[in-house]
Amino acid sequence: MAKLLSTPRLTSIHFRTVTSTLSKSSSSPIHTSPTRSLISLHFSTRLLNLPSVDNRCRIHRNFSVSAFDTKNDDVSSSSKDDIKDEPGTEINGNDDSAKSNSTKEDQYPSGEFEFKEYGAWKRLVVKFRMLFAFPWERVRKGSVLTMKLRGQISDQLQSRFSSGLSLPQICENFIKAAYDPRISGVFLHIEPLSCGWGKVEEIRRHILDFRKSGKFVVGYAPACGEKEYYIGCACQELYAPPSAYFALYGLSVQASFLGGVFEKVGIEPQVQRIGRYKSAGDQLMRKSISDENREMLTALLDNIYGNWLEKVALTKGKKKEDIEHFVNDGVYQVERLKEESWITDIKYDDEVMSMLKERLEIPKDKNLPAVDYRKYSRVRRWTLGLTGYKEQIAVIRASGSISRTRGRFSSSSSGIVAEQLIEKIRSVRESKRYKAVVLRIDSPGGDALASDLMWREIRLLAETKPVIASMADVAASGGYYMAMATQAIVAENLTLTGSIGVVTGKFNLGNLYDKIGFNKEIISRGRYAELTAAEQRPFRPEEAELFAKSAQHAYTQFRDKAALSRSMTVDKMEEVAQGRVWTGNDALSRGLVDAIGGLSRAVAIAKQKANIPQEKQFMLGSLSTVILVKFWNSLGNLRI
Repeated sequence: MAKLLSTPRLTSIHFRTVTSTLSKSSSSPIHTSPTRSLISLHFSTRLLNLPSVDNRCRIHRNFSVSAFDTKNDDVSSSSKDDIKDEPGTEINGNDDSAKSNSTKEDQYPSGEFEFKEYGAWKRLVVKFRMLFAFPWERVRKGSVLTMKLRGQISDQLQSRFSSGLSLPQICENFIKAAYDPRISGVFLHIEPLSCGWGKVEEIRRHILDFRKSGKFVVGYAPACGEKEYYIGCACQELYAPPSAYFALYGLSVQASFLGGVFEKVGIEPQVQRIGRYKSAGDQLMRKSISDENREMLTALLDNIYGNWLEKVALTKGKKKEDIEHFVNDGVYQVERLKEESWITDIKYDDEVMSMLKERLEIPKDKNLPAVDYRKYSRVRRWTLGLTGYKEQIAVIRASGSISRTRGRFSSSSSGIVAEQLIEKIRSVRESKRYKAVVLRIDSPGGDALASDLMWREIRLLAETKPVIASMADVAASGGYYMAMATQAIVAENLTLTGSIGVVTGKFNLGNLYDKIGFNKEIISRGRYAELTAAEQRPFRPEEAELFAKSAQHAYTQFRDKAALSRSMTVDKMEEVAQGRVWTGNDALSRGLVDAIGGLSRAVAIAKQKANIPQEKQFMLGSLSTVILVKFWNSLGNLRI
């Protein structure tokens, strides 16, 4: 059986930079068996990370091999007073609905970080706790917190033995460092990233929040594209070596199609898609991009690029047009980047360290006191007086593709196992410790039945206590299915979400079998017994009709449930469904999400709904639901 599982190569939109995809893609390959050929029903969107919009589309920001020189960027605003609030990207779409949804968003607390100096008593308590801290929590006074941001960044908590980066730990380190009297500032070494724009936005927000403490944040970027610069320009100072690779050339999308290849080898994909924009399957049967897919990808690209130009212009104090002109000039010289204040200065990393030693008045013969990301992650919030005792909010983290059960055959690929997530949801529902729940989602979708079962459990949980969804890079198809069961949905402005649609089909391998001399005979009982078994021939008319009705039924269920969950009419939901992927901002204007922000805003809304004062300290209990498995799904599983 050959079935299309949501694979990044055939069903995902990839927006990447040289080494970075706008979002991580979890790859479920196409598996073939000599007996059956079915492309499983798919509501899947391995979205733009653009991880998947069901097409192989990538945003390229290729690093040039040539060297670049940079211009001095007087980005240094060393005090918290220099930080400006950054308005969100403008919402596109129907003016009336945009206004009404914007008004609704204003009802929710912003969750914005406010740095408050500790009083004398609190400082004394923190010092006392530090005296009796565990050995691994000991940090020298005046230390610099160093973090290297590179490659994949997981939305899950990582163990101390893991070599990967964890977004929750990165963000928590910034918060702890802001209040830790032993930390004098942060040094960020920024390398090419392979995460989505949602995570990049969250990291950028925490850098700006940390600066409110009055401590310095210094960035160093030897290889830099748009995503890396988006983080780097939020630092007070950004340095690069003379030979740095800077590739601020803009973003692009490309889609690849296998229709012509299959035609030559004798494979006929028979694809039934419901939803004009549901492009999973296009790359299998088409030879060129459809008008609908082009429209959707263009809108997503415009949103991402426009947001980048806006935020960089705001941070650098320049006009958006000037930023775009600079990008279109194709600048690669590091000296010019410095001259036009895109970076602070040209320095090697050892020179930056020497500069920090001088700033902190450390003798030249002494080493710069530093604590790395991994060690500092083990410092407890309690030690720094940053947690309460009585009120607890559960954070359930769900990352990866969705499956109902854990398969017998598994390998190292992350995913959400519904039966395990449901178990955690039920335990939280029955617990009296948790006053509210934040469901953190980073998923492009997966098994339809699994998504529906989780939707039901989340609805039951929401009947007992407030449940708020927080979207990371992508929460589309099955990922959106989970989110819509909550009482409010919070997305980043560039989160990829929606994709309410279905695609299904099978491969007809008849011509291929003729070419290679393979034959297969089937004996069956029942009118539709060969529906998924006979890949050596096309659908019969009655089989094609049943397949189409089945796909339409699956889509209708998904769309109607979305309309019910979002308190919209079916007709209104139909306008924004059709398999289309939206950015968080566009989803807000169309009623698919309720607010724009990160995890902190979702927590603030959860506190509001649980009647917990915003200023009151609380504990976050984190329950991860990522399981290291790759699923070899059984026949005919519905994918959303």
